[in-house]
Amino acid sequence: MTYEELHAEMVAAMKAKDKVRLGVARLVLGELKNAASRGGAHEITEEEVTAQIKRTLKQTNETLEMSEKAGNNAERTENLREQVAVLESLLPQQVSGDELVALVEKTIAELGATSKKDMGRVMGALAAATNGNFDKPAAAKEVGSRLS
Repeated sequence: MTYEELHAEMVAAMKAKDKVRLGVARLVLGELKNAASRGGAHEITEEEVTAQIKRTLKQTNETLEMSEKAGNNAERTENLREQVAVLESLLPQQVSGDELVALVEKTIAELGATSKKDMGRVMGALAAATNGNFDKPAAAKEVGSRLS
């Protein structure tokens, strides 16, 4: 998702009067603007947007876990669940299943990986190829089963 797409998402949420989606979009956009101003004026890349969404998702998930453990405010907990769902919908689709298996096979062949010692290189290449958007546990299992 690009910065412009995220901004369009915010405008659409305003028009639809979707408070949760609007709040999430504003939060992520605000964090991106803060990061951009700290790092000097530059164009915000798609990778930066995705990374910020992932950071926000992680923080929201942690807050949700704490709220569920406390169990004292059901309305707040439900709001956090909705925020997590919105953040997950903003992330790009993760590579998994047959597509992941094919990518693992291709990466192993390209790198000439043969032993478990090469697992880190293979996982790194997978991360670079998919921009980190792949099912990591499934990939690790698949890579481990293919390397001796």
